[in-house]
Amino acid sequence: MAELSRRRLLSAGAVVLGGTGLAWGAREVTLDQGPQAAPPAPTEPEVEPFYGAHQAGIATAPQAHSTFVALDLRPEVDRAALIRLLKVWTEDAARLTEGRAALADTEPDLATEPTRLTVTVGFGPGVFRAGNVEHLRPAWLRPLPPFAVDRLEDRWSGGDLLLQVGAEDPVTVAHALRVLLKGAAGFGTVRWTQRGFRRARGTQAPGTTMRNLFGQVDGTANPSPGTADFSDLVWDTGAGQAWMAGGTSVVIRRTHLDLDEWDKVDRPGREQSVGRRLSDGAPLTGDSEHDEPDFAAVGASGFPVIPEFSHIARARSADPRQRIHRRGYNYDEAPASGEISDSGLIFVCYQADVDAQFVPIQQRLSELDMLNQWTTPIGSAVFAIPPGCAKGGYIGQQLLGS
Repeated sequence: MAELSRRRLLSAGAVVLGGTGLAWGAREVTLDQGPQAAPPAPTEPEVEPFYGAHQAGIATAPQAHSTFVALDLRPEVDRAALIRLLKVWTEDAARLTEGRAALADTEPDLATEPTRLTVTVGFGPGVFRAGNVEHLRPAWLRPLPPFAVDRLEDRWSGGDLLLQVGAEDPVTVAHALRVLLKGAAGFGTVRWTQRGFRRARGTQAPGTTMRNLFGQVDGTANPSPGTADFSDLVWDTGAGQAWMAGGTSVVIRRTHLDLDEWDKVDRPGREQSVGRRLSDGAPLTGDSEHDEPDFAAVGASGFPVIPEFSHIARARSADPRQRIHRRGYNYDEAPASGEISDSGLIFVCYQADVDAQFVPIQQRLSELDMLNQWTTPIGSAVFAIPPGCAKGGYIGQQLLGS
């Protein structure tokens, strides 16, 4: 027993000595490190201009993260209240996009990295009722006509006001949204929130077309910002409503993607349903993504190489006016019990006239698009995007006055 006790004592001592040795060793390593490296120099803030003829976030190169929030106005909100809210939003958004804290910012340290932050404001029909300017509402600003493929849910549809907030960093998006929604607390309530994402910056070359969660290249045929084609298709001329000159419209469609069933489709079947190769987005008749599809080409079997019911064939029109600018984002939510995924696409597109441009495209797709087997629209909203403003003004001033 004495020997056993001795052994325990010696073992305990060894542990203590070993621990002491480790502690001294760690101290010596620290002392031998020499001068500590200086903290990295602060980077130059990445700023997207807020003021201008058009609102940012439309022709701007898409950021990795974007959140869309629709609000319902409180019944007591009138024209004067709307103007107050829009002035607050304009001031706060301008400061935040420059990397400066908003005037009542309770977390100012979160505002220092704008990471290409943009804030875009949209008006639903409720703005025109509250502002007593129904006669100035664009004719296309109303719910979309029903489409056969729709399974719309109220929790993802409609709204009186839209906030679209995008940045390269999700912390920047979250902070900006909190500031803006706190400013709106007395004016409206959140109707829905949709958070979307793309590839993180740096993972692909700038200008690379995004992929949706089906693995498809999504948005190849977009008009390019800065071109006359883009201006003609996207920016309102003011011919219908003078106050809309320099503005546009946005359609937001939440589309559920049935990834579990898509998993069962082989690669040729997937490519036939889209009309493009999955590897590089090239049309089945072409060699690279931006080659013009040849819908008249037939294969050895005598059937069209690009099926007439493929997505790109149904989306295409002989009328060059029936085009839109897409700026979609993926979503991925927590699945319900027993399911693998709840994922999809926040389909976002801009056009000068919803009725003339978006509706005929969606009608053709609704009638017979092979992708309809795996896609279901569950949310839909339309907003007028007023033009931008100059310093000293506010978003929506052209509509509501001073």
